[in-house]
Formats: sequence, structure tokens, C-alpha cells
Amino acid sequence: MPDTKRLVLSLLLLVALGLAGCSSAAREARAERKKDVALEVEESFRQRWIEQRAAALVNRGVSPDLARAQAIEEFRLNYGYTRAAEK
Repeated sequence: MPDTKRLVLSLLLLVALGLAGCSSAAREARAERKKDVALEVEESFRQRWIEQRAAALVNRGVSPDLARAQAIEEFRLNYGYTRAAEK
């Protein structure tokens, strides 16, 4: 009988350890998805900001190429703390 108890306890321990690992993996997957979403939002903001700023500069008479380059530089200066500014 003691061997049966030991076997059952060992199996329960293995199951508990297995479930703990799954929980950890699921948590890591959720954290990774959150990072992906944050990156997508930053990149979307970057693209829209640059497009709008470049359009405003073109309306003031700046050439499109120069306006885009200036808008990209202004984005880096204003939003350098974002990962999107590293591009």
C-alpha cells in the first residue's frame, strides 16, 4: 500500500509541475502578444504622423521628398522614446 501512495503522490506532483509549466508558457505567450500589439500601434502612429506632417510641409511649398525626410527626423526628435522612432 505505501508504494501505491508514493506512486499516486509522484503522479500528482508530475501533473502539478506540468500544469505550472503550461501556465508559465501561456503567460509568456500573452506577454508576447501584448508586445506585438504595442509595436503595431506604435508603427501605425508613426506612419500616420509622418504622412500628416509631410503633407503639411508639402502644403507650405516643401518638396515631397524633403518633406518626408523632415517629417521622419521630427518624429525621431519628438517621439524618440518609442520603438517606432528607431526605424
